[in-house]
Amino acid sequence: MVLTRRAALKGIFVSGLGAVTGIGVYGVGYERHQIGVTSTTLGVRGLPRAWEGVRVGLLTDVHHSALVPAADVANAVALVNAQRPDLILLGGDYITAMDRAFADPVAELLAPLHAPLGIYAILGNHDDDREMPASLRSQHIQVLRDERTTLEYKGQELDLAGIGFWTRDRRKIAAVIKGARGPVLLLAHDPRRLVEAANLNVAAVLSGHTHGGQIVLPGVGAIAARKFPVAAGNGRLRDTTIFVSRGIGTVYVPARINCPPEIAIVTLQRT
Repeated sequence: MVLTRRAALKGIFVSGLGAVTGIGVYGVGYERHQIGVTSTTLGVRGLPRAWEGVRVGLLTDVHHSALVPAADVANAVALVNAQRPDLILLGGDYITAMDRAFADPVAELLAPLHAPLGIYAILGNHDDDREMPASLRSQHIQVLRDERTTLEYKGQELDLAGIGFWTRDRRKIAAVIKGARGPVLLLAHDPRRLVEAANLNVAAVLSGHTHGGQIVLPGVGAIAARKFPVAAGNGRLRDTTIFVSRGIGTVYVPARINCPPEIAIVTLQRT
């Protein structure tokens, strides 16, 4: 039997379509629920000696909704607690599209988080300005809304600043970190704030927002994350370092492909 060119192309198309469909099913039904633990280090210029080796649990982009079930959020919380971090930071986007119906439920799911140096949160672009911060505070989670606080560990201090997605102006960020006596660790939802942080001599940044691209195609990469200086993992701009987490949930498309969700344990190091 002679295989015509048309039949061959049809066979290739059907095979390719089947592969794409299979990957899509995998991304929707499996990979987006497989939350892992990523351990990394972050160099912090001028970090006080007592803070060397302090472990920060970073949990971001939960997006609790009809598409991101409570079981995934509870699993992420359990994974963070199991690592016993010294400090826990929450990077925003606890709900999707400001759906306030999920504000109290997601805060209750995050309530079991515990760390000796506390739990601090910022807001993302999907969080509303009233109910989401109120829900977090009702569970004793401290929300930094363009604010700075000083943390003490073994007698030495580190300044932690937190800004939300909509705080982009350099002057506003400068006002947040004004008065810091030492290095500043900046929790910023959007990793594009690395530019302002570097210009303001901020030592290090922790971010989310990108989901790591959420869908990463072989040979193409994370198309949705190309506008960010760092889509996921570690990076640097001059003397300012950054770590960007892929986060927990999904948005717009309930799938992750080659980009599994994560909670991150970030160990601080002196540089």
